[in-house]
This record gives sequence, C-alpha cells and structure tokens, in this order.
Amino acid sequence: MPLTDTTCKNAKPKPDGKPAKFADEKGMYLLVSQTGKYWRMDYRFADKRKTLALGVYPEVSLKDAREKRDEARRLLAKGIDPGEHRKQAKTSKRLQAANSFEAIAREWFAKYLPTWTSGHADKILRRLERDIFPWLGARPMGEITAPELLTALQRVEKRGAIETAHRAMQNCGQVFRYAVATGRAERNPAADLRGALAPVVKASFPTITDPARIAELLRAIDGYAGSFVTQCALRLAPLVFVRPGELRQAEWQEIDLEHALWVIPAERMKMREKHVVPLSSQAVTVLQELHALTGLGRYVFPGARTNGRPMSENTVNAALRRLGYDKDDMTGHGFRHMASTLLNEQGWNRDAIERQLAHAERNSIRATYNYAEYLPERSKMMQAWADYLDGLKAGTKVTPIFKTA
Repeated sequence: MPLTDTTCKNAKPKPDGKPAKFADEKGMYLLVSQTGKYWRMDYRFADKRKTLALGVYPEVSLKDAREKRDEARRLLAKGIDPGEHRKQAKTSKRLQAANSFEAIAREWFAKYLPTWTSGHADKILRRLERDIFPWLGARPMGEITAPELLTALQRVEKRGAIETAHRAMQNCGQVFRYAVATGRAERNPAADLRGALAPVVKASFPTITDPARIAELLRAIDGYAGSFVTQCALRLAPLVFVRPGELRQAEWQEIDLEHALWVIPAERMKMREKHVVPLSSQAVTVLQELHALTGLGRYVFPGARTNGRPMSENTVNAALRRLGYDKDDMTGHGFRHMASTLLNEQGWNRDAIERQLAHAERNSIRATYNYAEYLPERSKMMQAWADYLDGLKAGTKVTPIFKTA
C-alpha cells in the first residue's frame, strides 16, 4: 500500500530501536532510524542489487522523493545506472567548480601573494571580489569569452572608474595566462580586449614647485595646530620624499638615528626591494622629537585611536586640506614630485635622484643589490635638500648646492 504524508510523519523505528522500513511503490521506501528518516530506492543493475539515496524526510517530501525515484527509473530504462550517473554528475560539478575563474584566480593569488606588499595584494583581491567574481567567478575558465570579460569590465568603466577597469583587465589577463600555463585554459581572452576600454588619462600628482609657494607651505606646516604626530609626518614628508604609505607605516626598528639612516624592508616597498633613506640632520631632529612620544611603540606614526596600527592613509592629505591646500594644489605624494623636479633642476645626478625615489629597477639582477647605490652622493643630496628647504622657509636668498661634474 502506497505511503501517505501522515504515515511518513508518524513513522517510528522498531520497538527495539532498530531501523524500520516503510514501503511505498516501485522499490522506494522510507527507512526510519533513531537518527532520522531517509528515502531509499532498491534496484538491480547488471544483475547486482543496489540502493539509491533519495533524500531526507521531511526536507524531501513524499512527492519529491517519488519524482526522484521516477527519474532514476527512466535512467534505468535507458540502460544507465542512476547511482553511477549521480557520482559522475557530482564529479563533473566538482571539477567545474575547481576550474572556475574564481577558483583559479584565488590559486593564482595565493601563489604570487608572497611577492606583493600587503596593500597591493589587498587591492587586487578587493578588485576581483567586487568587480569580477560576481559576474564571472562561477564560469568555467576555458569557456569565458572576450565579450563576456568586456561586459564585466564595462560595468566598472560605466561608474567612472576607468583606471580600475584597466587594472582589473590586467589582473584577469594574469589569471588567464596562469590558467593557460597550468593547462586549465587554451587562450587568454583579455589579450583580445586591447583598446576596448576608454583610455586612462594620466594626471600627475598635484604638487608645488615654485620656491615662494614651497616656503609658504613649509611655514604653514610649522604652524599646524592639529596632532603633533601628524605635524611631524608633515615636517618629515618633504625631507625624505618616500611614498605616503611608506611614510605612515614607518617602524622605529627600521630607523637608526645614530647613523642617520632609515632602512625600509623590501616587503613594504612597492617594488619589493629594500630601500635606504639617508636622513638629514633636520630629519633626525624631527624623529628625535617624535621618539619621546611614540618611541616605545612599533610605529613612528601610530594611528589616532590605537598604537597597534599606523596612521590612516588619509591623515596627511586631510592635514593639508586643513592648512588650506585642496586636492588640486598639493597631496602627500606631491612631496616626491616637488623634490624630483627641483633636484633635477639643480643639477643633481639623475640616477641618484631616481634611486632615492626608489623607482623601478628594470634590471632584475641589479635590483638585488642596488638599494645602497649612490648612497654617499644621496646622503650629500638629502642634506643639501633639507638645507635648501630651511633657507626657503626662513625667507633668505637660497643658492642651491649643485652637483658638480
């Protein structure tokens, strides 16, 4: 007699606690044990008795279980073992998931993570998770076409984030190349999208290079009425002209005040190369003043809310806004361009300037040991630059110290 919903609901194990079977039709039954109620179907295939699981009651209703049974019987009628068919489907789904764009992208990300700074890695992952995975993450890597990828990238482009769209395309291209190299894809569709996105209009970082305006800026910094830690960051920025992230994440263990050197480890540098910053006497003075306040902690410029984290990435720019310099006048990054422009104008060795700016070393062999390249000349240049800025701030007539041939 076929089962009813009431029978299924009231079914219990045998009095001795052993499982009880409640038969339905066509080989299906409800197996009731002390741990739950399970739909099963017995069938024969290739002269062997087999059992197929159809789900758990009540999550799978009587009606749903019968539909699964009927589907299994249709497969049997075609000479297909429903148990093996299910295994193959699960394997196919698992392989498809393992070869999805997201799975391979995360594998690529994990492989190259040790070669990136934490900030750079976070940006890549956020970019993929926000702009690519929602649209292409579940797609099999080998089936993604150039138009599909372009559609995802155009969503980024339409919100005005042109540079982000280009960077996302670059990351996708890297993932596809990795998939090709590891045998999970035959080609890189990102390569077909050259010229498909709107071009990035590169704007240089706002900076001040007029000596009179630099003098005004330096005097404004000296009069900054906010946090002393922030003021020290503002005072030090033009003296060392490192990248803003390198400045705010500076650690006391990296700084040797006695020998006037700051050695930034490779993992915190954009190009993953250790960088030496000679400290002028003025820079040492700033750090000595600050050491009395933050020297017992890890960070030279700790955050306002906790010493366990460095200063926020917006702090210096916000301080410049407070001093009256908007984003089109001056930024924390602008101190690098200020120094680069004027030091080149003053005739210093261009290679020494580039080394001090820690720009990319294209020769990978030289990059392993050039962190101290031109160090004596850079030390002289950094002190001369600090003296030049002091002269501007004081309002005296300044004659830059030129590099002689």
